[in-house]
Amino acid sequence: MESFSDLGAILLMQGFNGLSVFSVLLLMALGLAIIFGQMGVINMAHGEFLAVGAYTTYLFSELTRQYLPSLMPYYFFAAIAAAFAVAFVLGWLVEWLLIRHLYRRPLDTMLATWGLSLVMQQALRSIFGPREVSPALPEWLMGSVQPLPGVDIPVNGLTVMLITLVLTCGLLLALFRSTWGLHVRATVQNRVMSGSVGIDTKRVDRVTFALGCGIAGIAGAAFTTIGSTGPTSGSLYIVDTFLTVVFGGAASLYGTIASAFVIAQTQSVSEFFLTGSMAKVLTLSAVVVILMLRPQGLFSIKVRK
Repeated sequence: MESFSDLGAILLMQGFNGLSVFSVLLLMALGLAIIFGQMGVINMAHGEFLAVGAYTTYLFSELTRQYLPSLMPYYFFAAIAAAFAVAFVLGWLVEWLLIRHLYRRPLDTMLATWGLSLVMQQALRSIFGPREVSPALPEWLMGSVQPLPGVDIPVNGLTVMLITLVLTCGLLLALFRSTWGLHVRATVQNRVMSGSVGIDTKRVDRVTFALGCGIAGIAGAAFTTIGSTGPTSGSLYIVDTFLTVVFGGAASLYGTIASAFVIAQTQSVSEFFLTGSMAKVLTLSAVVVILMLRPQGLFSIKVRK
């Protein structure tokens, strides 16, 4: 009986690990899903916007610790809002200065945003230094919850899952239950017709790109609870993020959610039998094979040009 209980605890922990990986992948991919999926822009600097959000959270932590230490238990909520705002404004400027000149030229956007990522990395290195930093987290983010004997679930992992859930629901509501979402979906399906009925497609593009960057900023704020931040931290996630979006179907937000869940659970189950690196190789190989058989991804929509 004891061996069965131990096995159950291990399986439960693996299931939670799978949900944690799912939350991380989805949180990274949400912003890219609306930039790449809805606009067709290959934003290679998406990871750097994540790093901007993480550094914003670090600055809020340091300023609160030095000048308002009594607010340390609450600063994290303000830091999330600030991370979104800073990344949103920066994304708005990038779209206006660079991206709007490169629409319908995906390879050019890839090259331009790759150069932008190098510039942003160097700027972060010059401002904050090359060493990784971590914010002072509130006490309520530390420790773990023990729902069953032998099963410890970290509070920071639960926090990331909660942020992912709220962000996903909010994005779905905005995309399918708001005027902005209607304009985005209309522009994706037929840009010329959308412009002819009075939709400002240029403004839709700018807000969409900025929103995707803002979501990456929130992802960066959430990631500070589970890891340290450096100038190149965001670039470490860019391949997995693009793979998640493409595997789910580039124009489908539901596909992004499904692909993140499939990839995360596959990797988590594989790690139970294999090493972490081999589980990663197996998962990525399976995704590549599926994309060879189904290039449009798990979900696809018909788009009129």
